Amino acid sequence: MMSTATPAAAGRKEWIALCILCLPLMVVSMDVSILFFAAPAIADDLLPTATEQLWIFDVYGFILAGLLLTMGAVGDRIGRRRLLMIGSVGFALSSLLAAYAQTAETLILARAILGIAGSTLMPSTLALVRTMFQDPAQRMKAMAIWSAVMAGGVTIGPIIGGLLLDSFSWGSVFLINIPAMALLLIIAPFLLPESRSTAQSRVDVFSSILDLAAILPVTYGVKTLAEEGWAILPAALLAAGLLVGVLFVRRQWTLPNPLLDIRALMERRIGGSILVNFIAAFTLMASSLICTQFLQSVLGYSPFVASLWSVAPSIVVAAAAPIAGKLSQTCGRPRVMAGGFVLSAVGFGVLSQIRLEGFSPLVVLLIGAGLVAAGIVSVMTLVTDYVVGVAPADRAGAVGGLIETSNELGGAFGIAILGCVLAAVYRHAVTPFLPTELAPEAARAAGQTIAGASAAARLLPTEAAAQMMKASREAFITAMHATCIVSAVILLLATAVTVILLRDKKKAVSTAA
Repeated sequence: MMSTATPAAAGRKEWIALCILCLPLMVVSMDVSILFFAAPAIADDLLPTATEQLWIFDVYGFILAGLLLTMGAVGDRIGRRRLLMIGSVGFALSSLLAAYAQTAETLILARAILGIAGSTLMPSTLALVRTMFQDPAQRMKAMAIWSAVMAGGVTIGPIIGGLLLDSFSWGSVFLINIPAMALLLIIAPFLLPESRSTAQSRVDVFSSILDLAAILPVTYGVKTLAEEGWAILPAALLAAGLLVGVLFVRRQWTLPNPLLDIRALMERRIGGSILVNFIAAFTLMASSLICTQFLQSVLGYSPFVASLWSVAPSIVVAAAAPIAGKLSQTCGRPRVMAGGFVLSAVGFGVLSQIRLEGFSPLVVLLIGAGLVAAGIVSVMTLVTDYVVGVAPADRAGAVGGLIETSNELGGAFGIAILGCVLAAVYRHAVTPFLPTELAPEAARAAGQTIAGASAAARLLPTEAAAQMMKASREAFITAMHATCIVSAVILLLATAVTVILLRDKKKAVSTAA
């Protein structure tokens, strides 16, 4: 039965509380990327093997993605504020362990615990926003801020890491987490309301195990195949993860209180919103992948300078989400989301026009990347607000975990599939121009990535090296154009999906609360 009471408006306390909630959100999203600059220092200090170095970077994201659903459900049961505070303590302690790790194994363990703690923070913040902001217009503004902070954390992580490493040891990139968590622990009990499910159903442990056993190998398999090409082990793990995923879905159908409500996902607009969110995260990663490599490998900027330029589109993003929220109130959510996808497709079209000899490639890059990010973040903000808004209050944490899981998996698949498109076109375009005097191993590396070509060029005479690098840059731009066109086509198809699945029927949709 739908309530006709007007939702209470949030006051100053709730908006200040939102600022406090942005602390864990910013820190968790930053930790995905903050190690980019610390890799050489960690390698010199801890001497990790190639496999250990891979796990130092990846275990955080793998664990985070695998536990979001479970921790969202746990927060519904024990209280979202309580889980947030427990996770904050865990995040601070594991950050301390990581900062003073003496071996690669210890750092891997600390990063894994960081992932566990991070998985408690993200759905808890989203569920608490849903609790504090009952008025739809205010909740939209709050979700816009939430989305902007989430996207901004990943962007500024490398910058903060670079600034810290200029003056301090690599452990400082972890120590910065502790003051933020301490401030949250001090203020949260006074500003954040406690909220939990009234149903008090148990979290199905076996479903949690299946969830983790599905997402971990799928994420690892997709990421490894994208980075290293075809191999039996990651392909087998990917297949095994998908099989376990099928078992997980079957179990959710049979449970009275499932970890993931499959029946709710079958509802056209809820399931369609999660699908749209997946596509948005999928294509957003293509933009990040392209822009990062172009700034560093083609324009020749250092990682730090490249990361500074990559922040510029965030200015557009910060304005886009609130504007999208305003427009959705007059034009309707599906139309604005479809418009966001079209705007992002135009952004990829702009990126496909970059030429080294043409108009300033940096300016074109920033314009294109800004349009892509503005459109996609607008879509993701509207999806989050809608799904959280129509979800039962008792399952706000679980729904928050579902949204974040679709973000993580969409990003992983985006890097894998669109990364493969980028690599395949680059390899096809550069191979005919590789010097015959290159050793087979160097030629193979140069044919796979532009970074490999740069390394191989050091083995050649000056003139031959310059010619090969010119060819590799042109090949990368060709590959970049192809990837942008594929991404634009996906976004235009997503526009059609959005209009079909999320169309309004001139009646209230928030009947699930």
